[in-house]
Amino acid sequence: MAKPLIQMALDSLDYDQTVKLAGLVAPYVDILEIGTPCIKYNGIRLVKELKAKFPNKKVLVDLKTMDAGLYEAKPFFQAGGDICTVLGVSGLATIKGVIEAANAYGKEAQIDLINVPNKAQLAAEAAAAGAHIMGVHTGLDAQAAGQTPFADLQAISNLKLPIKISVAGGINASTVQQVAKAGASIVVVGAAIYGAASPSAAAKEIRGLVDAL
Repeated sequence: MAKPLIQMALDSLDYDQTVKLAGLVAPYVDILEIGTPCIKYNGIRLVKELKAKFPNKKVLVDLKTMDAGLYEAKPFFQAGGDICTVLGVSGLATIKGVIEAANAYGKEAQIDLINVPNKAQLAAEAAAAGAHIMGVHTGLDAQAAGQTPFADLQAISNLKLPIKISVAGGINASTVQQVAKAGASIVVVGAAIYGAASPSAAAKEIRGLVDAL
């Protein structure tokens, strides 16, 4: 089994705090994610700064694009973003726009399956359109209602599509190996790291658990 990449969700609105946290966790993660609230608040300047400070890390820009896929994603790939996200519920035309932008820069488009009614069908259609990563995502509000991403991960993994699968939704040290074994190519960790007393120690623990697989 290939070991999954570890993605750190940077969800703070504070610019300096975000850059500082990225520095603390960078030795232990593979992808630095600029979360949706964070990118809305701080903009493209943060993409450029993280890529300049951490050139060996992938930077994911969680745009959650809903329309104008090519137009919206293009400047973020130009700024150094390696992955941009587009909502599955946006429809194939918008998804294809983000894929086109990604391909133009040798980058990757990730389809976020949050709130998609038929996730398997959309995943298959998006993969056929050239999507690079499928994001199985249980949002914060759904997590608060007790939902987890595991069933959706299994369903998407069973499709055996020629894509990577990213999984987000309350993953922590007690569940990261379960997620990896269930077929995740990328495991996304947020609160379990940034909410810890020592984010660097928490990130190091997650790294050790993944490397032990």
